[in-house]
Amino acid sequence: MHQHLIQQFTLDRGAPEIEYMEQFFAEFEEKKLAHELLRRLSNRRHLILISMAPALDEPDHLVPVAFKVGHELRAVETDGPLLDLAWHLNDCVNFSERKVFYSWIGGTRKEWRGQGHYRALTEQQEEWAHSQGFDEIVVKTKNKFHAMRATLDHLNFDVLKFERHPFDNSESKVYLHKLISPELLRAHLTSRVVQEAA
Repeated sequence: MHQHLIQQFTLDRGAPEIEYMEQFFAEFEEKKLAHELLRRLSNRRHLILISMAPALDEPDHLVPVAFKVGHELRAVETDGPLLDLAWHLNDCVNFSERKVFYSWIGGTRKEWRGQGHYRALTEQQEEWAHSQGFDEIVVKTKNKFHAMRATLDHLNFDVLKFERHPFDNSESKVYLHKLISPELLRAHLTSRVVQEAA
């Protein structure tokens, strides 16, 4: 079985790495900048993961090929986007005495898709969230992102809520979730080595 090499980053090191990674994704309409990650993640539990793999033209050289960033989501938020997210989830997510983890951003560079990098990152995120006492993972996407919707389906995320856009259905929002449990971790399929990024 192929073993995935995943690096876990601190916020100060990870924020510029994620800004760099996002430049490889033409489909991302609003690419996240380092200062945005610092502002959102600095005062909450968070996880920054990057999957490494051999470069196409230099197999002995490892390059970042996929990433995943997530953080805790509270019932009461003050930051604008998170306040909006928590409000939209309030009727379908039970925040009472439970810890909710939001899988915020992530993706795999085109040349390395189909190799299990995103699944490995997702399973590592789930394992970490379980170790930190989180009860549930939620994620949000748009109806038009068919590849991401298919990926989330393969990763066994269930639809929580479909929020129709009044004028353009492709812009409708889809909220999905997964409950975190020991049974979930036992069903993981990938082999992973996780390193603290130097």
